[in-house]
Amino acid sequence: MDLAELTAKVQEALSGGTGFDKRVKFDFGAVGKLLIDGVGSMASNDDGAADATITVAFDDFLKLAQGQLDPTMAFMQGKLRVAGDMGVAMKLQTLFSKLR
Repeated sequence: MDLAELTAKVQEALSGGTGFDKRVKFDFGAVGKLLIDGVGSMASNDDGAADATITVAFDDFLKLAQGQLDPTMAFMQGKLRVAGDMGVAMKLQTLFSKLR
């Protein structure tokens, strides 16, 4: 799966309603960015403002989304970093469950 496919899949998950009402940006480094706007139910690759920015390798994000990598362990191992509101990152579980 590449970034465009992931963005489309997240957009599809958002359109079904997730209860996620924040803006979070995933920074995948050279691969690009994924901005999830829970309020507007939109996913894009823009570098816009967000309540939290999560820096993670794209491959690790895919493992997180598929349930193959525990988010807490990834955080503790330094595989992901959160800047901004940590509570926003905690609310992503509902969205991730729709990506599986």
